[in-house]
Amino acid sequence: MNLQPVKDICDSQDTRRKELHIFTVSCSEVDTMKISTCIYHFLVLNWYIFLNYYIPQHGKEERKLKIFQGVGQTKYLTLINLLLQAIFFGVACLDDVLKRIKGKKDIKFVTAFRDLLFSTLAFPLSMFVFLAFWSLFLYDRDLVFPKDLDNIFPVWLNHAMHTSILPFMLGEVILRPHRYPQKKTGLILLAAGALAYITRILWVYSESGQWIYPVFATLSPLGMAVFFSLSYILVANMYLLGQKLNHWKWGDTMQPWMKRK
Repeated sequence: MNLQPVKDICDSQDTRRKELHIFTVSCSEVDTMKISTCIYHFLVLNWYIFLNYYIPQHGKEERKLKIFQGVGQTKYLTLINLLLQAIFFGVACLDDVLKRIKGKKDIKFVTAFRDLLFSTLAFPLSMFVFLAFWSLFLYDRDLVFPKDLDNIFPVWLNHAMHTSILPFMLGEVILRPHRYPQKKTGLILLAAGALAYITRILWVYSESGQWIYPVFATLSPLGMAVFFSLSYILVANMYLLGQKLNHWKWGDTMQPWMKRK
């Protein structure tokens, strides 16, 4: 009696069971990853909400500190970045919730806005603040963070503003893929943001007669132009680094959402 057909059927059923098991495990891993990402976004959002509330309140308690008077909070790149991070992780949390309620297809605008915000502002700005601050700090801290500020901003708060931003952004790269716009489009948007902040710096100086950061007082007009140009080159490279990291982690699964065919 030929048992080969029976054996083939059994082998086929075993193969299907294995495929089903692998699929089930994969789905379970994906669900766990999604939950972990949601929790991560929620925790980081609350951290940035805390910082954005605590720092101005802390500054008001220090009578000798005048950086928060008037438009003080909106002239420092570090504080602008903290606000931007809170907005980004708020949008990321909203995206997480809406995907579970409505599904991916119904919230494409929110997802696209989240990715654009991350790629052109949140990631490159955080990397720039981290690198620029600590580079100048290690070279001559009086250029960006005079020692007198240690009595006002404790060490943990300094690191919260200028150090923790790095691992939080890298964690975002690892946990979730992001669609990047075309390179030209991304760099133009980044340049527009840089130009807006440079205009802000010059306007504050024209109104108050004081530079936002001490380093500007040491530069000639030509030196300042070179400084701004090099700063943009650095932040543009941070944008390109984010794109490469996203591709390294997620491959070609996330094509540019503004790519022309």
